[in-house]
Amino acid sequence: MAEDPSFLPKDGFVLKLPKKSSLVLRMVVLLFVMVCAVYICSICLKQIGVSPNYGFLNVEVFERPCPEPNIEPWDIPFVHYPKPKTYNRDECSCHPVRYFAILSMQRSGSGWFETLLNNHTNISSNGEIFSVKDRRANVSTIFETLDKVYNLDWLSSASKNECTSAVGFKWMLNQGLMKHHEEIVEYFKTRGVSAIFLFRKNLLRRMISVLANSYDRDAKLLNGTHKSHTHSAKEAEILAGYKPMINTTLLINELRQIQEMTLKALTYFNTTRHILVYYEDVVKNLTRLDDVQEFLKVPKRKLKSRQVKIHGGSLSKHVQNWEEVMTTLKGTNFENFLHQEF
Repeated sequence: MAEDPSFLPKDGFVLKLPKKSSLVLRMVVLLFVMVCAVYICSICLKQIGVSPNYGFLNVEVFERPCPEPNIEPWDIPFVHYPKPKTYNRDECSCHPVRYFAILSMQRSGSGWFETLLNNHTNISSNGEIFSVKDRRANVSTIFETLDKVYNLDWLSSASKNECTSAVGFKWMLNQGLMKHHEEIVEYFKTRGVSAIFLFRKNLLRRMISVLANSYDRDAKLLNGTHKSHTHSAKEAEILAGYKPMINTTLLINELRQIQEMTLKALTYFNTTRHILVYYEDVVKNLTRLDDVQEFLKVPKRKLKSRQVKIHGGSLSKHVQNWEEVMTTLKGTNFENFLHQEF
């Protein structure tokens, strides 16, 4: 006899899932949704320049390029945007800077000339940096020093609060400049460095200044202190009180050597962007500084210096054996030095 289906339980064929299985399924779905969300977010972050990192969120900052300066095409190599390692230029980062070097000789008015340039709010000239021998030991150390200066990492009293428009220093011809002139010329041309030649026309006055300054290194006439430059008429009068004795036997030869060195420097650096300035021209007419400011492409300012000239007036009162000097130079190409005022 067949079994009566009516005797079977009504829910005998209904499969009931455990409650725990339902919870697991929901967790799997939720985990899948979260993984998809994370993946989509990572794709979006990559597109906007943000990358995830463990513990931190590193935002990649894209620097806005500085606007193109309104200058002639030939002038572009001389415009720079240095990025110092020692500080951030901040609002000055897009302020263009020009590089320069004052090429001169000791006792040629370069100290006075530099104080005039540093009187400008946008010019920083960092002094005679290669007076330290280690910095000019070889071409490599010279280039390292130059890079530091032109990268605005050379901090000195010449550093400005305002945005620097021109940065440079003084470089004497006998401080490795002539010895490594080929490499330095190439550096100037590659890095866009402009040269300011500053020389004296009257080499006899320069010689007197050299001898007097050399004497004061040991004598220290100003209260036991040696000063190459003075800031008062009284100090200048004290230093001018020493009258050097000039060796007339070597005089003409020494003047000729200085003249030849000057001409060599002009020849060596003739292919660089440069300007020639004579100390006497600036003394006579300070508007000559307008030409220098134009050369450096900085706003023109009236520049001042506190330095006081030491050996002013007639040379006859500054040399012990003046008559002998006059006799030696008369009838030579250097006779005009006897009468020039500056």
